[in-house]
Amino acid sequence: MRPQLIVPPQINKFYIFDLAPGKSIVEHLLKNGFQTFIVSWRNPTAEHRDWNMDTYVSSLLGAVNTVRKITNSGSVNLHGACSGALTISALLGYLAATKQDLVSAVSLMVAVLEPENESLLSAFSSKQTIAAAKLGSAAKGILGGEEMGRVFAWLRPNDLVWNYWVNNYLMGNPPPAFDVLYWNSDTTRLPAAFHGDLLDIFAGDLLGQPEAFKVLGQPIDLTAVSIDKFVVAGVSDHITPWKSVFRSTRLFTGPTEFVLSSSGHIQSLINPPGNMRAKYYLGATPASDPDAWLSSAREERGSWWDHWAQWIAGRSGKKRDAPHGLGTKLHRPAVDAPGTYVALP
Repeated sequence: MRPQLIVPPQINKFYIFDLAPGKSIVEHLLKNGFQTFIVSWRNPTAEHRDWNMDTYVSSLLGAVNTVRKITNSGSVNLHGACSGALTISALLGYLAATKQDLVSAVSLMVAVLEPENESLLSAFSSKQTIAAAKLGSAAKGILGGEEMGRVFAWLRPNDLVWNYWVNNYLMGNPPPAFDVLYWNSDTTRLPAAFHGDLLDIFAGDLLGQPEAFKVLGQPIDLTAVSIDKFVVAGVSDHITPWKSVFRSTRLFTGPTEFVLSSSGHIQSLINPPGNMRAKYYLGATPASDPDAWLSSAREERGSWWDHWAQWIAGRSGKKRDAPHGLGTKLHRPAVDAPGTYVALP
């Protein structure tokens, strides 16, 4: 079958996709017979201040070609979340512009690609705020993960700030052991140039306008991207609101399967089968009105993971024998998962 390559956000460590037995997207894909690879982005320091969108797209293009060589496959399926999905979109625009048929289908999870009033970045979209943010990260060479974490937390202060202040500080109760919270506190950084590119993309709606943004010197147009797409959003997502994710689908052409999970930003991703309270919504191909889509959508009980696996299977070709080992003579396994980058401070 065609290999699957997962692209995590640059603002978090990759193991959210392989969190624990029973909560692992990687595990779920493997159990369904998919040969799965995952990117582990390096946690940048000030010396990497010049890494920009071109740097990340070029690295992702290298990962795609490496997976193709290891698996002897002409193309891959890509799956990514948040800023990882945005980077995938930039790559797809570049591949369409350069007429390279390297990606067969794509899954974009909790990803906003253009400015919307409901989205997180709309609160930081004034010229003065953007200029200050750029100066701040440029002075340090990086944007610290703890800085982004504070912004995300104050978007839901009752749940993510005051609840812990009362329980831990006032009541003296130790915080509960919780794998998602541990991952969330295990922050990473963004290089200043990439942070600046993200701000420019949203401030200028650069992905929403044909050829307004260049990738590796090539003006891109997302309307030229017509491969099959699977798009996931969370109904209670406070970082990438589902209506903004929904509207981002209109930037592309071709078939789109839009799935609305009943959870929030992270819980929409970590949504394994077996939760009796889980549900998601399926509907017609997204048009212009998210409310109209939802009013006609049907509710499905359980996790969207199983539906996703069926969707991927229909776009991965025929089954073939599993490889006898990992990698190839040219691309030998280096270290066991989760690798070395995940342990770097």
